[in-house]
Amino acid sequence: MPHQKLKKQPGYFSIKKINSVIRFLTLSDILIVGGFGLVLPIFAVYITESINGGTVEVVGIAMTIYLLTKSLGQIPVASIIDKIKGENDDFFVMFIGSIFYALIPLAYIFIKTPIELYIIQFFYGLSAAFVFPSWMAIFTRHIDKEHEGIEWGAYQTMVDLSSAVAASLGGLIAYRFGFNMLFIVVSISIFLGSMFLLGIRKRMV
Repeated sequence: MPHQKLKKQPGYFSIKKINSVIRFLTLSDILIVGGFGLVLPIFAVYITESINGGTVEVVGIAMTIYLLTKSLGQIPVASIIDKIKGENDDFFVMFIGSIFYALIPLAYIFIKTPIELYIIQFFYGLSAAFVFPSWMAIFTRHIDKEHEGIEWGAYQTMVDLSSAVAASLGGLIAYRFGFNMLFIVVSISIFLGSMFLLGIRKRMV
């Protein structure tokens, strides 16, 4: 067993020794969170420069809509997936929500008014409300016992590093090629990250 090997070498860490479900979830989020990281640091600039009537106030309202939708939607979704036995429902909710994630950046290309932005933010929050509880449930069930700290730490480190790189890269892409190209790159990154989730499909119980 992977965690038995870890016990023999408590001071040594390798991602190869993490079970495959945790590994695929981590690799998936490197691309998904990193994808969003390409645009999030400069998203306010896009709103104020590209949307008619886009102001700092609009930026604040847009973020509020996303966070409210995500926050209020997570508990009902989590309650439903907990009531259904097995992990297949968790997987499909997570996977479908991630695919919707990939469509959100493309929708930003076509919005022209604050109202359109608010609608997209609502669906962004709704997608997150489905993805987060199901992702957390699967990660929690499959994390290697007695190595929860190192595996959560490894996940956060790799995802944060990808976001750090993405922040600079996103600004460069937007400056050189424009926001439309940036949103396309973000969408591709998220879609590829979603495909990594298929690696755990056969491991669901």
